[in-house]
Amino acid sequence: MAKRYGLLARFDTADALVAAVKAMHQAGYRALEPCTPYPVAGLPEALGFTSRWVPVMALAAAIMGAVGIYFLQWYSSVVSYPFVVGGKPLHSWPAFLIPAFVIGLLSAVVGSVVAMLFGNRLPRPYHPAFHVAEFDRVTSDGFFLIVAASDPCFDDSRTAARLRELAAANIVEVPA
Repeated sequence: MAKRYGLLARFDTADALVAAVKAMHQAGYRALEPCTPYPVAGLPEALGFTSRWVPVMALAAAIMGAVGIYFLQWYSSVVSYPFVVGGKPLHSWPAFLIPAFVIGLLSAVVGSVVAMLFGNRLPRPYHPAFHVAEFDRVTSDGFFLIVAASDPCFDDSRTAARLRELAAANIVEVPA
């Protein structure tokens, strides 16, 4: 028997897809991948998704960037090249705050973008669903749900029957 990735179910509307994802998640399925041509309201909640990493990574990147640039300014002004200008102290912290704030903001933005990309598992140049011809509709008008065979609740006949009960217009096997 050929190895497979899972099942691909096509739904006619976004609301049907959200209802199916919610029902499958409540039934214990966790390896669910909904694919839509545009963002669908309610889909992250149906999957049980909670955003944890993006704000934490943004805060960590902001703190590291601000502390790093502040240290760089302090080191270059006090240790590496101590030069008194106009009687000002070597560690003139008010002048160091503005670059530290700006670099902190920039680091937060870069950190949140990197966390978002890793959280969404991007870039993803290959997926087994690309071998299914009908999956080309995902960029125009298709609403798909992929149930991976690696899910502990996955069973060929029971999963396909459950997807048919949830108004799937078509169910196709996804080769590995």
